Amino acid sequence: MKAVIQTGGKQVSVAEGDVLHVELLPAEPGQATRFDDVRLLIDGETVKIGRPTVPGASVDGEVLAEVKGPKTRAVKFRRRADSMTVKGHRQRYHKVKIKQINAG
Repeated sequence: MKAVIQTGGKQVSVAEGDVLHVELLPAEPGQATRFDDVRLLIDGETVKIGRPTVPGASVDGEVLAEVKGPKTRAVKFRRRADSMTVKGHRQRYHKVKIKQINAG
């Protein structure tokens, strides 16, 4: 069974057992979380398309850890002014393992 869920403003295709990085959730590592915003549900030959969500469907997962993404650097350079500013940023994500997809 596969599903497309929306979390953090992005749509993600998931299956049972997948591990993915999502925007920070209101949960601590080790806690269970539920995604109720299921946009598409595929069960073999049966496909349910949500308008905008599939009624009664949900995806259960477990927050494994809080991780950081790759570093991005922003450089502001002013020509002829002998001035340069460099800033770095690393986005934080939650690593989530998909436990079960509920069709409802």
